[in-house]
Amino acid sequence: MAAVLLALGFPLAVSVAAAQQQKVIVDRIDDTARFAALAQFVTDVPTGTRPADTVPDERQETLDRELASYYEVYGIRAGVFYRSLSSMANAPGDFLLPKTGEVRDAFNEALLSRRSHDPKQVWPWQRGRLVVASPVIRDGDVVAVVVTDSPTGSMRSRILRGWLTIGAGEIAAMLLAVGAALRLTGWVLRPVRILDATTHDIATGRLKSRVAAAGGPPELQRLARSFNEMADNVEDVLEQQRAFVADASHQLRNPLSALLLRIELLALELPEDNEEIASVRTEGKRLTQVLDDLLDLALAEHADADLRITDIGALTAERVAAWAPTAEAKGVRLVGGCPPTTAWADPVTLSSALDAVIDNAVKFTPEGESVEVTVASNGETSTIVVTDHGPGLTEDELARVGDRFWRSGRHQNINGSGLGLSISKVLLAAGGGSLAYDHHEPHGLKVIVSVPRSGPAA
Repeated sequence: MAAVLLALGFPLAVSVAAAQQQKVIVDRIDDTARFAALAQFVTDVPTGTRPADTVPDERQETLDRELASYYEVYGIRAGVFYRSLSSMANAPGDFLLPKTGEVRDAFNEALLSRRSHDPKQVWPWQRGRLVVASPVIRDGDVVAVVVTDSPTGSMRSRILRGWLTIGAGEIAAMLLAVGAALRLTGWVLRPVRILDATTHDIATGRLKSRVAAAGGPPELQRLARSFNEMADNVEDVLEQQRAFVADASHQLRNPLSALLLRIELLALELPEDNEEIASVRTEGKRLTQVLDDLLDLALAEHADADLRITDIGALTAERVAAWAPTAEAKGVRLVGGCPPTTAWADPVTLSSALDAVIDNAVKFTPEGESVEVTVASNGETSTIVVTDHGPGLTEDELARVGDRFWRSGRHQNINGSGLGLSISKVLLAAGGGSLAYDHHEPHGLKVIVSVPRSGPAA
């Protein structure tokens, strides 16, 4: 639209300027023709005598009076000049033919018995003048030339006003086009924005989000329906996966419990220090823990968060106090800085996540070292930072910590299923929280539990 308006506006502006100047030139031509008609019948002086030495006749006085009135009213210099360059009549009195310039060129052209060419176009930013000359013909000969020298201020003002009108019209048309474009793009992009928001909801764990019915082009409406069908299928697949994990975990626990019971009965007939029986017991308990964690993970992925305003400082202090005996028994000092801090969280979920994080920190911290737990608020989030002085993780291991069943190759001898942090991550994400990991200098691991301070969106 802008290109079309510019393509039309420039020729129109040039046309307006040309029309205004042509109007002035036509007026000057009419004026010079009238003055030429008056000068045609002015009595000539004897050949060789200057016009100033003649005795003016009545037509001469009329011509002088008309030129003076013309200059006084319009401010246009005008004069009638003989071929000899002497003046028959002029107004003002100092208006004479120059030796060079536009006036002299127009005079010379009119001596050839034709009107002078139209002057060059005068633009609003120029201060040029318009010179028009017409011949005075008597008995077929050019005896004199009428010359007018017009100022262009008024004409340039009219051109500028015409241009401003054109510009205002183009701006109005452009604003109208922009308004129409905004309405059109809003109509087209509204389904896209809804689709983007729904995609973000599903990506952050709100799997029941769907694209609401909206307007827009038919293609986007079909895309919205296809997206909802895809989301339904994905949710069904994930639900089947969760159900399978939960059912498998539940069904395996009974045979495993029976197997462990038989192992205990078998152990009664063997020496108490039998290493094989101890190893089988350990692996059986580990398998039981894995099944329990799998069941917890399946339930966590299916459960909705019960968000409420929670004093996470008090909740964290409670979990630190609960884990203090375990840490003390291992020779690890567990300290906490837990000032009152509020945030939106599910207390049960946050407690479970803190249990998993503190358990890991105490488990991997050597005897004689400490684990620090601090609570703080930072803008839109509140954080619980758990730092230990254990062996820590490498950069590659930091990228994988929290993955399901992943455990560092250096810590395979420590009890665990590799699902604790995964469960905590899923539980926190359901309420808008998160888990992050970083190095703790000079050695150890830092785990940051973040929960939002603002309430959930409607």
